[in-house]
Amino acid sequence: MTEENLQAALKKFEELVREQSARSDKIKADREFIDYGKLDKIIIGVCGGDGIGPIITNESARVLEYILADDVKSGKIEFKVIDGLTIENRIAHMKAIPDDVLEELKSCHVILKGPTTTPQAGDGMPNIESANVAMRKALDLFANVRPVKIAEQGIDWTFFRENTEGAYAVGSKGVHVDDDLAIDFVVTTSEGSERIARMAYEYARKNRKERVSIINKANVIKTTDGKFLNICKKVGEEYPDIVTDEWYIDITTAKLIDEKRRKDFKVFVLPNLYGDIITDEAAEFQGGVGTAGSANLGKRYAMFEAIHGSAPRMIKEGRGQYADPCSMLRASVMLLSHIGKQDEADLLEKALDKCMFEEKKYVVTGREDGATCSQFGDYVMETLKQLSK
Repeated sequence: MTEENLQAALKKFEELVREQSARSDKIKADREFIDYGKLDKIIIGVCGGDGIGPIITNESARVLEYILADDVKSGKIEFKVIDGLTIENRIAHMKAIPDDVLEELKSCHVILKGPTTTPQAGDGMPNIESANVAMRKALDLFANVRPVKIAEQGIDWTFFRENTEGAYAVGSKGVHVDDDLAIDFVVTTSEGSERIARMAYEYARKNRKERVSIINKANVIKTTDGKFLNICKKVGEEYPDIVTDEWYIDITTAKLIDEKRRKDFKVFVLPNLYGDIITDEAAEFQGGVGTAGSANLGKRYAMFEAIHGSAPRMIKEGRGQYADPCSMLRASVMLLSHIGKQDEADLLEKALDKCMFEEKKYVVTGREDGATCSQFGDYVMETLKQLSK
């Protein structure tokens, strides 16, 4: 390593520390959550992304507009279509989220967002940060909430994944010190850890969940994971009615497939990277990532999305019309609940359960032997109409 390379790396690290310190200060200063009940109008942004994203997002928006027709007619809810998160447009601007698109997103209260393509090493595309990661940071969507429920197996899990820190916080800002050495960074702040822990415990108390499990690898990643673990445990002390336990991430992945132990888990709170991995595993129990939606919650904004990617192969093979909208529809259930439309959320969830698992009049396979995305959307709306009678 040359002295020049060392000094360049140290300078970049100093810039990173100052940046994250400023972010930590901003988190501390912003404590007020938005009250949707006090808004004259709720603006729902519909941002399709790319790949199959626009197809499944627009279909979910169509179902939401059907459910919320009276509120749209009265002017209490407005749907706003936001384009510009395609990989082509992001590369053209060399930004994870182009400035004009970000301003449009900030004009909304909640966002229904389709999957987006993220460039990876070796694919020939520029090194642009994930649009998801960028949006979570720009809108401070600190909590990624992913439910998985299969009643017949005794599975009732809700994951609270810290969304703006950990290994993803500065994932595109690592340092290539020289040809032999590359270093990435993990970020953990006290305020960031406390607010995700408190949201998990508040959810557990409100929904009568008797256990919160803190997932970590503090035996190895001692500084950042250790901080996360200790702060979560301290918050847990304020909730004596809830059992707190702690699990290493590796054994947790094993115990989720242990039929005896997995029923004990209820609410999980965990850092960003671990949450990304383990929620994909958990989604397999209810039919795969194509069936799972997620909420990204902050104090001012909220974004709802599928947990899977943009499936560019489906588009390349001309199968986009057969994309499964169930993940986005599940995310739409969470969106309805978040804006205070709990009756509508419960109705949509009931309709999806009937369409996906019980009646199965139309089944989406991703190919010509199954239903199209729009056919399944029609099926869901027909079911909603029946259930409303």
